[in-house]
Amino acid sequence: MAPFPFFDHDAVVAALDYPGCIAAVREAMRRFSVEGVDQPLRQIVETAPGKLFALMPGGLGGGEAFGAKVITAFADPARAGRSAHRGVAILFDPASGAVAAIGDAAAITDIRTACASAVATGALARADATTLGLFGCGALAASHLRALALVRPLSEVRVWGRDAARVAAFVTREATATGLPLRAAGDPREAAACDIVTTVTGAATPILLGEWVREGAHVNIVGSSHAGPVEVDTALVARSRYIADSRRSALAAAAEFLVAKAAGAVGDDHIAGEIGEVLAGMVPGRESARQVTLYKSLGHVVQDLAALRYLVGR
Repeated sequence: MAPFPFFDHDAVVAALDYPGCIAAVREAMRRFSVEGVDQPLRQIVETAPGKLFALMPGGLGGGEAFGAKVITAFADPARAGRSAHRGVAILFDPASGAVAAIGDAAAITDIRTACASAVATGALARADATTLGLFGCGALAASHLRALALVRPLSEVRVWGRDAARVAAFVTREATATGLPLRAAGDPREAAACDIVTTVTGAATPILLGEWVREGAHVNIVGSSHAGPVEVDTALVARSRYIADSRRSALAAAAEFLVAKAAGAVGDDHIAGEIGEVLAGMVPGRESARQVTLYKSLGHVVQDLAALRYLVGR
């Protein structure tokens, strides 16, 4: 047997509980911004059309551990516009340099990404936010349901997707599994008219427009993790208080921001701060009840390492 724990997909799903992962990701992002340690940008190689190979190296705050996530994102023939993510996250011991743990990257990513959005929603959404508009009906949509319900009491969840049959199946399945009040939205405008709006789609062009989002909403933009695909339009980027997980990453790869910048609608200073800076009180989060706040999730390896270390601790 390997001298380190290996968490396969089922082991991650069984042991990586949402409250614990939210706490781990919250602390990791706070320390990431406070300590300001230089972290490499993710490296993405297109091995063939529709086939990406990515390496995400980095370290946790305080030199407590370091590691990497190594994944592929290949187009999924069964789901047009979506990719199948496969790979591993590796945690190393900082004292010995030995491998401390390995975990299934797809399962860790699904959960930690949702938990990062929950951290941002908890910090940026209005305290009285109760309705969720969810764009997408895949694995990330399911994990976001579970995570967001832990930071705001959801009185209604409106789900919209480009495939009505898949949306209907998702609503039925997840309403039963979570007990949350889900319903299919017949129109994207209906899903957009909520207190919290979250996009977890594979859309290449905007499926959420700024004119649909009402005052005081909080928006999580999650589906696009590299320059190219955009889920929201420039109007939404420009009207929002824009918070990133990593400023450096956003300037390099936040597709919606880069499109808005190229159009002359925003400059680099439109990125108001990192979520870790908001958590640490270094940068204000929401400034008024009417302000639209936006969290851009590109995903950062410190989230994966924090989740994997939490798994080892459990």
